[in-house]
Amino acid sequence: MSRHVAVWVDHKEARVFHVVPDAVEEKTVHAPAHHLHRHPRGPEGYKEHPEEAQAFFHQVAQVLAGAEEILILGPGVAKLELIKHFHKHDHAIEPKVIGVETVDHPTDPQIVAYARKYFKAADALR
Repeated sequence: MSRHVAVWVDHKEARVFHVVPDAVEEKTVHAPAHHLHRHPRGPEGYKEHPEEAQAFFHQVAQVLAGAEEILILGPGVAKLELIKHFHKHDHAIEPKVIGVETVDHPTDPQIVAYARKYFKAADALR
């Protein structure tokens, strides 16, 4: 498994990039297709079933097993929900997260370039 891994995540998918100096291995984990169930939760509106999100985040954690350092990227709150999942359910992954960044919907090469720059700076600080 590679030392540096970048994850771009939203509520539909997680794109995982194992970044090494001369290559990149990419894997996509798709969130389970779900129907919108109407569960009012106050002013924020309706939410999906939490067990569907937890199953998705657990699949992402399985793909991240063996990584030494993880950078989490994404446009919305899914990246924070992923970290909360690690804190509650996948304790071994949580301390490996070295950064969380908000990025919209970059292309795969943009994610890889961003991750390489980020990890290079993180390595230089050590």
